[in-house]
Amino acid sequence: MTKIDASSPENVLPTPSHTVGPFYGYALPFRGGEDIAPLGHPDTVTVHGYVLDGEGAPLPDAFVELWGADPEGNVSTTDGSMRRDPASGGHLGRNGVEFTGWGRIQTDADGHWYARTLRPGARGDSAPYISACVFARGLLVHLFTRIYLPGDDAALAADPLLTRVGDRRDTLIAAEEGQGTYRFDIRLQGEGETVFLEFQ
Repeated sequence: MTKIDASSPENVLPTPSHTVGPFYGYALPFRGGEDIAPLGHPDTVTVHGYVLDGEGAPLPDAFVELWGADPEGNVSTTDGSMRRDPASGGHLGRNGVEFTGWGRIQTDADGHWYARTLRPGARGDSAPYISACVFARGLLVHLFTRIYLPGDDAALAADPLLTRVGDRRDTLIAAEEGQGTYRFDIRLQGEGETVFLEFQ
């Protein structure tokens, strides 16, 4: 039997590489999660983008959860997102009529996500925003950020959070691509990294 001196660096074999979990593709996808606004609502806006890693590559197995106030700035308490059939316990999804303010979207094979929602109203001293939470492979702790929609320059200029982040504020403001369509890419690290928030 050959003995190897493990205390010597030249005798230590490298461990094989592997992908770091957790993995979110099982049990967490939420059918219809992208349809936060009631179907056919005339004031629906679309927010979309990509979740990108530190090298700018898209992540095909990430989740983006969104929470937003209604156009009057009120947070919905509608139990429409996770309704279950009281008899069978089966998943019923949204009721299709009331605005829930919440959605969970899985990125597609190209790392793309989108949601149809209502443009949020302002709350307190903040400019209108949508809260976002990102779950992805390699993230042992999910990340929180905000998505501000352009359109009210005075409110954006006075927003306390945007003021605090200084020249990185653009990573929190979506780009308007057309009438009612906004793009917001989430960069997990590297150049142009999205500002993430820590709640204590």
